[in-house]
This record gives sequence, C-alpha cells and structure tokens, in this order.
Amino acid sequence: MRSWGKDTMSTKSIKVTQVKSTFGELKRIISSVKGLGLRRLHHSVVVQDTPENRGMINAAVHLLKVEEAK
Repeated sequence: MRSWGKDTMSTKSIKVTQVKSTFGELKRIISSVKGLGLRRLHHSVVVQDTPENRGMINAAVHLLKVEEAK
C-alpha cells in the first residue's frame, strides 16, 4: 500500500534549463521539452520530481541541464 502524504517523491523539485536547440530533433523530444514548460534556449523552469517529468527529462537529456531546486 502506498502512502500519499508529504513523504512522496512529488514534494521535491528540480530545476531544468534548456541548453541546446530542439531544431532537427524528433517530434517526441520537442514535445517533451515543451511539456516541461521550456520555451527557448537558457530558459529555466522548476518542476516537481515525478516519474512523468523524469520520463520527459530522460527523453531530452542531451538538450537539458538538470539540477536540484533550492
């Protein structure tokens, strides 16, 4: 049984920055970057550390810089 309290992984946040262009990438990679909320180069967003967001980050990891949010 899973506990859905404050101990879940979703309480953590990660900062994601786009460092390379999506030009010439596959549609699913471009969609993952847009799904994270990134709009242009050097744009940063703070997202919740969920399996869904981790999957989008892993799809486009070669275009992104990922660090823990403070």
